[in-house]
Amino acid sequence: MTRAFWAILLALTAPLAWALNVVATTASMGMLTRSVGGPGVNITVLAPPDRDPHQLQAKPSMMRALRDADLVVAVGAELEAGWLPAALDAAANPRVLPGRLGYFEAAAQVPLLEAGLPADRARGDVHPMGNPHVHLDPQRMADIARALAERLARLKPEQAADFRARAEGFAGSVQARLPAWRTQAAGSGGAVLYHKDGVYLLDRLGLPLLGTIEPVPGVPPTARHLAELTDRLRGRRGVVLYHPYQPAQGPQRVAEALGWKAIAVPMEPPVSASAEDYFRLIDQWVAALVQAK
Repeated sequence: MTRAFWAILLALTAPLAWALNVVATTASMGMLTRSVGGPGVNITVLAPPDRDPHQLQAKPSMMRALRDADLVVAVGAELEAGWLPAALDAAANPRVLPGRLGYFEAAAQVPLLEAGLPADRARGDVHPMGNPHVHLDPQRMADIARALAERLARLKPEQAADFRARAEGFAGSVQARLPAWRTQAAGSGGAVLYHKDGVYLLDRLGLPLLGTIEPVPGVPPTARHLAELTDRLRGRRGVVLYHPYQPAQGPQRVAEALGWKAIAVPMEPPVSASAEDYFRLIDQWVAALVQAK
């Protein structure tokens, strides 16, 4: 074997050998890390995209992934409070504990809606730090991508320029698509959501949240609540949006009573999503909101 051959072989295998092991709590965080990190990261996603991330439990598979992680990319704002702290404790990996270089929270990088609400159980499953569902706002995701690039650059300085360039590429794609999304959604009457998880996209598009199927976050709807919601919205235009893992009866009942459409939309992109998959997720939401024109 020639020296040149070994040099080429080393160049080809080095990015894989030195890739950071990143554990993302959700598919959207995995997508963003994949988009920014490129070949510099190996990614494991903890929460299946077809499950409610509020309701998961810590599992041995999570602990095994966290034990070998160089970086955890979480949504934060207590979205994963029911399972991530327990999984981190059991993993016994001090590199990725909160407050360390190996722990990154997306929600901490951007202003949050509904921040500062009191932690009162009478208000349901409220997040005092703010609404954690930032991934449905593409602009906030672009800002998070830039912050994530800086964190990856600290962990892997030799690829800092590549991380920053990919983050800017993602942000540029968001800016290129936002005008079309706004134009397409203009004139929509807004939406009733099952849970207050689509509010960031509604806010970005300038559309109203008309109500929620849940009377308060995390509490199943009652017949009385659905009747009151229906009475309040009679004569208005709108659409009812829910996720496939949420019960369809409440959304369909409200939609039928109002003469609207009830549409099941995904909350997350696929587990191995690319940026294009994420943009298609936003496309689905916008197409559903157009039904309220």
